[in-house]
Amino acid sequence: MSHPPIATAIPSSSLHQIFRAADARALATGSPVTRLHVGEPYFTSPPEVAEAIAEAQRAGRTTYTDVEGLPELRRALSAKLERENRIDAPISRIFVTPGSCQGLQALLLSLAEPGTEILLPELHWPIHVQQSLLAGLRPVFYSLDDRYFPDLESIAERSGPNTRILLVNSPANPTGAVLDADRIEGLLTLARDRGWHVISDEAYEHFVYEGDHLSLAASERQLPVEQRIVHSVFTFSKSLAMTGYRLGYVVPATEEAAAGLRVVQEAGIIAPPTPVQYGGIAALEMPDVAQANRKLVQQNRDTVLPALRDAGLIRELPSGGWYAMVDVSSTGLGAEAFSAQLLAERSVAVVPGSGFGLRPQLDDRGALVAMDTDSHADNLVRIAFCVDPEILKSGVDALLAFVDERKAR
Repeated sequence: MSHPPIATAIPSSSLHQIFRAADARALATGSPVTRLHVGEPYFTSPPEVAEAIAEAQRAGRTTYTDVEGLPELRRALSAKLERENRIDAPISRIFVTPGSCQGLQALLLSLAEPGTEILLPELHWPIHVQQSLLAGLRPVFYSLDDRYFPDLESIAERSGPNTRILLVNSPANPTGAVLDADRIEGLLTLARDRGWHVISDEAYEHFVYEGDHLSLAASERQLPVEQRIVHSVFTFSKSLAMTGYRLGYVVPATEEAAAGLRVVQEAGIIAPPTPVQYGGIAALEMPDVAQANRKLVQQNRDTVLPALRDAGLIRELPSGGWYAMVDVSSTGLGAEAFSAQLLAERSVAVVPGSGFGLRPQLDDRGALVAMDTDSHADNLVRIAFCVDPEILKSGVDALLAFVDERKAR
């Protein structure tokens, strides 16, 4: 029996499905949709970034760079990693990528052979699953505790001799969980004992509202480089509101891992886009911008989200990130039905939790035969609180009114 190419078998992310549904609703009604479904900030990137890119173009700095990226940018990133993340990385282990998504995909292709397993959280960013499948890996899902922290016992129990990678996301999309030092130590001890690679996705590093952001790789700085296991992934998209520029960077744990990643990047991108990298240099010269943007999102969290907590729809305010997972089980609707009806009746777009609880079913050959979802995720919807404050309040008020109406039926 033949199987279709893996890319055609993987379903589109529910995020993109709700994007299309919201656009269709707006077109059909001629009225705006309150968009709480998309992680797009209401603040914009600094004008100095655009000017640096324009100046690079005017000066003719548009040729290929090294496959790892501009040395000037990598030197600036090395200084930032030491200063803000406590990661000691020479420029030989820093790779500029066209967005952190591409960096993640390149890491998966370079760290593990097809058919082996990657450990992912039960509530996850769906692209992590899609990329794992595209790399020929078998996703295995570990449990989260009541604070959405990785459950160490679950990770130990669900791993096996074929496990190669543990993926950790802190601050987490979609849950907002921020790992503390004790949980990080437990994760790294287990991974080191089992001989795994660890991928640390730190896209929301600057958006921590309680405690501090701790980069996993900082815990390894006293180890010889060849003994390190944490591969870190970062982006300019969130902290500097540069989502459309597609600029990220990856820090492989070892020189050996860097050599493998270099081959993948040579074949995949040749080099990251040159003018945008000059924008990255300009962005790194303005570290206060990231902190100012964090304060804007935290103000949204602190002023609007308590209403969801008081209504019993969230347990606590998210500790980090841009998102909250809202429990809608009291309405008697599953997440997909709730999202569809909220859009149809209140013109508010949210993302059903089922899209963050994917469960791909693979046959013995690794072919995708079905895509199930986690039952717990079907009680949840995700909202983004990085949007304009008035839009956020309007959307949350409409959601609460819809919940009350459903409960009264």
